[in-house]
Amino acid sequence: MRVVAEFEIYCDALPLVEVAATVPEATILLELQFNHGERPLFLVTVTNESHQPVADALTDAYDVGDWTLIGQAGDTRRYQVVPALSFEEQLGDHIDDLAGLESLARVDAIIERIEVLPDGWRQMGWFATRDAFNEFSTFWQRNADFRLSRLTRDGESKPPGDGLTDQQQEALRTAYQMGHFDIPRRASLEEVATELDISASSLSERLRRAETQLIEETVATTWPPLPD
Repeated sequence: MRVVAEFEIYCDALPLVEVAATVPEATILLELQFNHGERPLFLVTVTNESHQPVADALTDAYDVGDWTLIGQAGDTRRYQVVPALSFEEQLGDHIDDLAGLESLARVDAIIERIEVLPDGWRQMGWFATRDAFNEFSTFWQRNADFRLSRLTRDGESKPPGDGLTDQQQEALRTAYQMGHFDIPRRASLEEVATELDISASSLSERLRRAETQLIEETVATTWPPLPD
């Protein structure tokens, strides 16, 4: 049975986590180019943050050897990053089973999306069998804090708001119902946060991540931007 999984791996030694922690307001997506030997190139997409803080974070990161700004569309930028360390060098002091780490590259799976968090990675992947997913998840359960968000069979219809967490859906729904998105605005961020019994900063982050997810599933699929 083929399955689709969404999960988080909390391990601050994962590549570019230091960068995400330095610019927490940014949404950082990572693609790995494994055809470059032991140190695959990183293709990094960053949104909701200006270039300079990201540039400074990449320059100062211990696991970044070199980086290049490749392109920009609005507040979205794409970087090519050359890692300073192999995965084994980077994770060797944090993971006992390096052989198991290497074997993950042979699991029948495609990791479609990696979001770099200030304390780990959020991923979505396709797995050829339930056993393939179990091999992947068991490794990370033994070596880091692994949390499964969703597991569905391949081909199942996706629920409305696919990719959004329950908290993000609740935040969007409440903000919309209270008129936060109206013009003129009928409810402030603080008023919506009070209704949800969370801080305004927490609400801001939930709305930002939810909006980013929706953009990525719709308009952001036309990268690079079409010419005027």
